[in-house]
Amino acid sequence: MKNIKERVISLFKVGYCTPQIARIAKALKEPSTTIHYNIKKLEEEKAIKTYKAVFDYKKIDLGHCTYLLVNLKSENYGEPEQVAKEIAKLSNVESVDIITGNYELIIKLRTKDIDEYYTFVKSAIKKYGISKIVSLTSLKQVKNEFVLL
Repeated sequence: MKNIKERVISLFKVGYCTPQIARIAKALKEPSTTIHYNIKKLEEEKAIKTYKAVFDYKKIDLGHCTYLLVNLKSENYGEPEQVAKEIAKLSNVESVDIITGNYELIIKLRTKDIDEYYTFVKSAIKKYGISKIVSLTSLKQVKNEFVLL
C-alpha cells in the first residue's frame, strides 16, 4: 500500500474534509435528507467556511506550538491587515489575529521543533517589518477547534 500520509494531511489542513451526514442524522435522530439540506443552507449562507481535521500535532511533526505577540515597525503600523494576510499564507501559521493592547498581531505558529521556530522568527522579522516579537510556548494543549484533547 502506498504511503501518502503527508499529502492527505496537507489536504485536510486546507478543508478537504466532509461532514458525516449519516452519523449526524443518527445523533440528532433526524433524516439524512434534513441534515444534508441544513448543512447546504449553512454553506450557502457562508456560516460554514470549511471543514477540517483536528490533528494530534505531535503525530504529524508539528508538536511545537508558539503564540507570537508582534509589534510592527512604524512603516507597517497603519496596515496590519496587509501584514496579517501575508503571514497567514504561510503553511505553518495556524492563525493570525489583529489585536488591541501593546501588540498589533498575535500569531499561532506550528513547527516541528524549536529550530524550525527560530528559522521562522528570523525570516519574519526581516520580511514583514516586525520590530518586536514576544513568544509564548504552549506546553500542553487541552482543547483545540472545540474538541477536548
